[in-house]
Amino acid sequence: MRYIDPHIHMVSRTTDDYQRMALAGCVAITEPAFWAGFDRSGPQGFFDYFTQLTKTEPARAAAYGIRHHCWLCINPKEAEDPGFAREVMGLIPDFLDKPNVLGIGEIGLNKNSKNEMVILEEQIALASQHDRLILVHTPHLEDKLKGTKLIMDAIMRNGSIDPGRVLIDHVEEHTVSMVLDRGFWAGMTLYPDTKCTPQRAADIFEMVGTERLWINSAGDWGHSDPLAVPKCRIEMQHRGHTPETISRISYDNPLRFLGQAGTFSADPIQTG
Repeated sequence: MRYIDPHIHMVSRTTDDYQRMALAGCVAITEPAFWAGFDRSGPQGFFDYFTQLTKTEPARAAAYGIRHHCWLCINPKEAEDPGFAREVMGLIPDFLDKPNVLGIGEIGLNKNSKNEMVILEEQIALASQHDRLILVHTPHLEDKLKGTKLIMDAIMRNGSIDPGRVLIDHVEEHTVSMVLDRGFWAGMTLYPDTKCTPQRAADIFEMVGTERLWINSAGDWGHSDPLAVPKCRIEMQHRGHTPETISRISYDNPLRFLGQAGTFSADPIQTG
């Protein structure tokens, strides 16, 4: 059964991971811009990174029959210096017309600071100006509930953003319902130990249903699993969920949301 991984950081993965994902049924991915494990020293580093996301990674993925799409932004972990962040944001419009770019993300909050909020609001405005989808990063642990509320309020203050064109990622048991209740899409990021495991994700589906909700692996530079999505599908299968439900959470829902971008495709591609 084919699947989409709508949030995975393949710049931090080897080509072996592309091969394993393809063998497990992955046909398309989307890669949000994120923190690289260290703070970049200047805007030129982001120019190179955006070039990697729009040129190098699509070719690397295509070699394994996987369609690669991306999102562009400055991640909230590097948004504490507004001057620096604005220099990076100034690069983004020149990349938005690249054929694999979906929108602005993953924007959001890390420590819920004043400067992070300023840059969040400016990136929301950037997405609005260019009529692009938004992918949101929510804070971790004890800051998640507060940060999720702050982010949703900031998006709604913009006034021109349709919440149905915004995916709020990293939801957990205590935030998923309020995200869905306000009309946003919600994503569950699956990790082996932290955030949301495949088992917890299955529990959440059984708690709130499958409407406007998806799963993704993140697969970043830390302890993570690029096969977390198929592992969650197996967990759902073991619990007796139907193939239709399993397809909904791992293929149909991402296809429905991402299809709004106009540049997303999960159609088969020829390799070799």
